[in-house]
Amino acid sequence: MNVPVGFLSKLWSFLSFLPFFFLLFILGLAKAAVIGPISAAIILIGNTAVILGLWIAHFLWTYYCLARTKRLGLVLKIVAMLLLPVPLVLWPPVGIVGSLLGGIGYGFFAPLLATFEAVGENVKQKCHHCFVDGCASTVRYSCTVVRDFTDFCFHSYFSYMDELSEKVPPDEKPIDVKLMRLPSSFLVTLIGVPVDMFLITALALWKSPYMLLQGWKRLLEDLIGREGPFLETVCVPFAGLAILLWPLAVAASVVAAVVSSFFLGLYSGVVVHQEDSFQSGLAYIIAVVSLFDEYVNDLLYLSEGSCLPRPKYRKNQSPKLGDNDGSMNKRRQNSLNARLVPERTRSLKRAIQEFKPVQIWDWLFKSCEVNGKILLREGFIDTKDIKECLVKGNCKKLGIKLPAWTILQCLLTSAKQDSSGLVISDDVELTTANGPRDKVFDWFIEPLLIMKEQLRKLQLNDNEEMSLRKLVMVNKNERPEDWDEEGFPSGDHVRRAQLQALIRRLQGIVASMSRIPTFRRRFKNLVKVLSIEAIQVGPPGKQIGVTSTDGSSISSSSRASHNQEGSSENEMKNGPEMCSNVPKTKDGIKSISSQHSV
Repeated sequence: MNVPVGFLSKLWSFLSFLPFFFLLFILGLAKAAVIGPISAAIILIGNTAVILGLWIAHFLWTYYCLARTKRLGLVLKIVAMLLLPVPLVLWPPVGIVGSLLGGIGYGFFAPLLATFEAVGENVKQKCHHCFVDGCASTVRYSCTVVRDFTDFCFHSYFSYMDELSEKVPPDEKPIDVKLMRLPSSFLVTLIGVPVDMFLITALALWKSPYMLLQGWKRLLEDLIGREGPFLETVCVPFAGLAILLWPLAVAASVVAAVVSSFFLGLYSGVVVHQEDSFQSGLAYIIAVVSLFDEYVNDLLYLSEGSCLPRPKYRKNQSPKLGDNDGSMNKRRQNSLNARLVPERTRSLKRAIQEFKPVQIWDWLFKSCEVNGKILLREGFIDTKDIKECLVKGNCKKLGIKLPAWTILQCLLTSAKQDSSGLVISDDVELTTANGPRDKVFDWFIEPLLIMKEQLRKLQLNDNEEMSLRKLVMVNKNERPEDWDEEGFPSGDHVRRAQLQALIRRLQGIVASMSRIPTFRRRFKNLVKVLSIEAIQVGPPGKQIGVTSTDGSSISSSSRASHNQEGSSENEMKNGPEMCSNVPKTKDGIKSISSQHSV
């Protein structure tokens, strides 16, 4: 899109766009009025049924796991069991109201956004897509939301509770509170809550006019010049609405500051308990106001730092710096750099470089599918493993070890190529710069980058890499002696222990990933694809009896439909095809020995 230059050109572009904008907006509202109630009803009814149907099981199992756990001390366990009825009783009404609001919001905005997306530059038959887009897809995705919510309530929640009740190592100390520190913690909390609420609220009110005027100035400049949020057609209605509702956004920010100030003041009691010092709690009450002031200055591009005092409240804290000074300076530098880059350049960079979370999921499961087929042909996965996953729900080998091996291949290739990030295909590198701007993504990518550096220092040879395939998929990897009879080339027990620790950590990361609702849905499709592959490559006597969890038999007559479903489910969306450059053999599957990153 060519952005006009000059005042008259900008004014004409703005005026000529208004008729199209209003027509598209009215059409989007009409579609939202029809599709919105259907979408909201699906999400509300489905989620409500799940919440009410599993509430008793959640209530009983939570108390059982909490009473059984060894991770909490006696005092903390008693306090938690006394306070636990409050969130458990509030969960059904909060969940139902949240489902209603979420369903209404999604049912309204999804068709409206799809209407504006239909007039994009790369869309053909724009008139047809303006009327069709956002109708069936909204209803279909509403059903997907209910399915993912069900997976979270039925699978992820019980997985968290089971982990809480697992046995802990003998050297791990349970989390507990010390009764002797509670009086001083309570006293500091009584002081910190009113003081911090008053000071932080005063700061928020003092700087809210600047936020209001600066926001209006920036939005109006972008409106006249068709830049920033107004550059993309799909964002125009909401960016224009932001100008009208910006005072509400400022008011909401002030309210959020007031609410957060209560919890910031409440945390002063935690500081007293952790540091065993009444003075540390008082110092925190003053320091947190300075930290909040610096955060607001950084957010509004005001003067760096804060003029307010920031006393030391941690014993191991530098006397000149607060807890978050390093992260504050880093965030400020990133913000200033982003501010110096024109909006058009940033929009283009995001379109070219940045990946979305769905693309990372697509790469992972497509790679698991390819690796799973290879391991099936080589005997490291068999029909017994697939049957146990489908019938008994024992999916550790397919759901934990297979993704762990896939990610380990990626780490090995990245370490060999001396990459700064993760090489996820022949010409695609995933780094913190072009990855999804998501906290969840950061939690997963940072440990993987550390493990990649560990593998780089170990400098594994080809024989060791080949041996890891069997060790990851078959062995428990708990002690270095476990590899004595597995033919691992290196006899160095320190080297073995490092690799085993890395494998266990990688499997732990995958176990955490498996609790994400979308993981469960994609994993079920992966198992279906591997079931079809097992029928194709397995002995004739072992092809019968592979049934899915719903009791339907997976036979060779359904191969085509399942293969089509598997390929469409894992197809890349809105970005580069990160799995399209996989070298293949005559059978259409790449050999592990020739490539370590799928």
